[in-house]
Amino acid sequence: MGFFSRLFTPRADGKAVEDDWTSLPDSNASELVVMGEEAAKLLAEIDIDAAIASHERWLPWLEQVLQGARDERLRPEVIQDDGCSELGQWLQGDGRIALGHFPAFDMMARRHRHFHQQAADLVRHAEAGDMALAQQALKGCQHASKQVVLLLKELKRGLGR
Repeated sequence: MGFFSRLFTPRADGKAVEDDWTSLPDSNASELVVMGEEAAKLLAEIDIDAAIASHERWLPWLEQVLQGARDERLRPEVIQDDGCSELGQWLQGDGRIALGHFPAFDMMARRHRHFHQQAADLVRHAEAGDMALAQQALKGCQHASKQVVLLLKELKRGLGR
């Protein structure tokens, strides 16, 4: 039984999932498995391995910021927009259309957004010289990143790849 199936039941009522991503339902949920043409369409829309690799590249960049490196591409106002990445665009667009009825999808989107907020905070704190808060934001980034990657791997598994 996969990660999604242990945690979430697909929402049939169409209601939004509560913002509290730490609460888990009491029931055993059905597994997120997408078959056939629908799975092929999703896999054509997003390269999950590339999304994972792209997302994992953020952490070394952010660690360099903590070591004093400055990169004009890593501006807080840009980083905070979770739609600035290919994964974020997919999560807000085609991915939401195809999988938005699964609460776990909303969890992935919220964790991705949280990652970007923490990354922006890290850069802001580092630029202000508050390394303790920047280090704390890095830990938040690392945790959120692991969750996003885990959810992406589970999605890949659910698509039969």
